Amino acid sequence: MKRHLTLLGAAVLAALGLVLVGQGLWIKGKAVVAQVLLERAFSQTLATGQPVKPWAWADTWPVARLEVGRLGVSEIVLESGSGQALAFGPGHVAGTPDAGERGTAVYAAHRDTHFAFLGQLTPGDEITVTRANGLRFAYRVTAAEVVRFDRSGIDAHAPGFHLALASCWPLDGTLHGPLRYVVTARLEDGLTIRQ
Repeated sequence: MKRHLTLLGAAVLAALGLVLVGQGLWIKGKAVVAQVLLERAFSQTLATGQPVKPWAWADTWPVARLEVGRLGVSEIVLESGSGQALAFGPGHVAGTPDAGERGTAVYAAHRDTHFAFLGQLTPGDEITVTRANGLRFAYRVTAAEVVRFDRSGIDAHAPGFHLALASCWPLDGTLHGPLRYVVTARLEDGLTIRQ
């Protein structure tokens, strides 16, 4: 009897392990497919000038591509900083201007996926943003700091042309908390590239 219970326990644990591995592979698979669909939607948006949803039931669409050449980073930025949008890529935070417009454009993303590279940015690094209308803007990183989510100091209406990239802190953490890591950058004269 004791042996049967041990075998049953081992079988249950093995089945649970397979379920967890399957879920992990399913999530990774969806992420890979989503990136292909986001790339396609952004390309179509650039070609047509109209927002294109990456899949029919999506509640968001690509609005920009963010690139950091030194790190080999390229991310499609989605409209909205909602949790659903952030599952697939960085989101453009509502109420902030588009990249290249006066004020501070704010993009937010998860620290363990799309913004895992934030800790590698250093002052002087170039961040290029290509908007859905084809305009490209080059920003220079000016600073990075850890702030409370409710005291970020980000001013969407600040004078000048700025970009802020925000994610949870610590970057290698797994628990939710009140701290955010914010990288700020400034658009410099002559760094706007028209396509």
